[in-house]
Amino acid sequence: MRKLIVVFIAILFCKANPVSAQASAVMAMPDVLIYKTKGDYRKLVPVLLSPDKKRVVSYPDPTDVIGGSGPEPVQLHKGYLLDKRGVGWSSAFIKLTYEEYGKLKSPPSPEELYKMIVDKNPLTELYDCGRREPMNNQVHRMNDMIDEGKIKKKCTPIRKENNKL
Repeated sequence: MRKLIVVFIAILFCKANPVSAQASAVMAMPDVLIYKTKGDYRKLVPVLLSPDKKRVVSYPDPTDVIGGSGPEPVQLHKGYLLDKRGVGWSSAFIKLTYEEYGKLKSPPSPEELYKMIVDKNPLTELYDCGRREPMNNQVHRMNDMIDEGKIKKKCTPIRKENNKL
């Protein structure tokens, strides 16, 4: 009986606060990151390196890079990319494309991934542009800022020494 009362109270609380779950989901969304790279790495899988860039410390599971709207960054104007994977200054790109990586039965070991790196320092610019919006609005808003030359004014540069990511 006690469990039933607790469940009933929980249901009433959720019904009384229907936006709380939705608001929590919105608040948990990561900020918009846009960046430029030295080369065209859009189709290659990023991994996260240790601060000294001597080992891979984080990488996706192959199931993380298949399906949905796709993990590849969105091409913006003037060579900028809209991040969809959490790229940062400690990121590196491996030689496998998202398509190739998504077909693996399991991820390679960190040591194997490290040997596959094609560039340990691929980023040339990285900006935090605030809260996410629906993708169509986001792409349009970022392209407008880029075209108007306002990225450096409206977005916060993430510096290598800050390494916020």
